[in-house]
Amino acid sequence: MITLCPPWLKSGVHLRDALNSAVERLVLANVPSPRMNAELLLMFTLGCDRAYLYAHSERELSQEESGRYGDALARRSEGIPAQYITGHQEFWGTDFIVSPAVLIPRPETEHVIETVLACVGRTPTALRIVDVGTGSGCIALALAKELPQAEIYASDISSETLGIARANAARHQLESRIRFHKADLLQGMESSRFDFVVSNPPYVGESEEDQVQLEVRKFEPRHAVFAGPSGLEVIERLIPQAYEALKPGGWLVMEISGTIVNGVEHLLRNWAESRISNDLQGIPRVAAARRS
Repeated sequence: MITLCPPWLKSGVHLRDALNSAVERLVLANVPSPRMNAELLLMFTLGCDRAYLYAHSERELSQEESGRYGDALARRSEGIPAQYITGHQEFWGTDFIVSPAVLIPRPETEHVIETVLACVGRTPTALRIVDVGTGSGCIALALAKELPQAEIYASDISSETLGIARANAARHQLESRIRFHKADLLQGMESSRFDFVVSNPPYVGESEEDQVQLEVRKFEPRHAVFAGPSGLEVIERLIPQAYEALKPGGWLVMEISGTIVNGVEHLLRNWAESRISNDLQGIPRVAAARRS
């Protein structure tokens, strides 16, 4: 029996043909957005942009390039997120290093940044902000870029995660702007008196696990996704800690989901002001509350 070599493993295959074969492979593997993934992994393999792929569609891949592209496609076909294969993800117009140690930054989280910036007009210029559960550092770095006069802190319970966040800060020359702390939420920082406590905490309930994408359940850090049985367990701890850490009039801004929105509103009922904003799909996404 003769086994044919897959097109993407042949030397001399054209970019166009390698890309089309990759799309077919990802379709068969039920990978979402197969063409986008095939393009992304080919750009990663060649170190080029999308324009190059189509401007040089007749360019031939070397054996080494074909092999690396085949390896990347095999990993993606297994369900490994493309961001963990390439080691990168864009957030707020900035490229971030990511690894399986951190949650992949998502466009929905940019609503957290937008909410903070909308609230800044009510507060003094010299702000003290803490990003709780910083992960890749995407929130902390985005706020550091947008608010150059702010004093930024970032906490995470994982040393490995903090290493990724520090690397991202160094890559973007923001390491002098952000102070990193290994802590469980705001442990040891309750008396710091911040203007903003900002967080994308775990908020998915274990009862919702079957509704979460398989690749998220299987490959992203579980402690960054699931909070406990109801999804409110981490937020229930964060809210009173944030209240103690905030200055009077300070804001808590955190990402949530539609599943827990009623529970969050109940937990914030004694704050001076609270509001929920939706994402572009109309799903409750950000809770903001002002301390009395």
